[in-house]
Amino acid sequence: MSLTPLDIHNKEFTRSFRGYDEDEVNEFLDQVIKDYEMAIREKKDLTEKVEQLNEKLGHFTNIETTLNKSILVAQETAEEVKGNATKESKLIIKEAEKNADRIINEALNKSRRISMDVEELKKQAKVFRTRLKMLVEAQLEMIGTDDWEELFDAEFGGELEAAADKES
Repeated sequence: MSLTPLDIHNKEFTRSFRGYDEDEVNEFLDQVIKDYEMAIREKKDLTEKVEQLNEKLGHFTNIETTLNKSILVAQETAEEVKGNATKESKLIIKEAEKNADRIINEALNKSRRISMDVEELKKQAKVFRTRLKMLVEAQLEMIGTDDWEELFDAEFGGELEAAADKES
């Protein structure tokens, strides 16, 4: 059981023959009472402060726990987003590679068809050139023969005679 200032104030000592000076003892006890009351008040204030600080500590501990959980959730979310982005990028790359292969194959096929068409056109041009050359040579040969001269002479001669006969 702790001592209170009232206990100190009400304490009565027995008197003896050669005892202490009563006024001195009372003054000292009054000083002890004041100091003891001040100590009790300080203890009460400090106890209240400790309670307030403990409440704040609890509040901050809750905030810390919440923040730690939030950080963990954010890290997990970041890892998940990163994983999804990696998967998506791999899919995009695969699709791009497939499209590139398809485009290359189509271009190669088209190139082959064009090459074949060019070769066919070259063959046709050679055939046409040969036929045209043969036709032109045949025409030149026809023009170069004396048959034309005879033809012109025969027609003009017969027409001239017919015309002369008419005039006379």
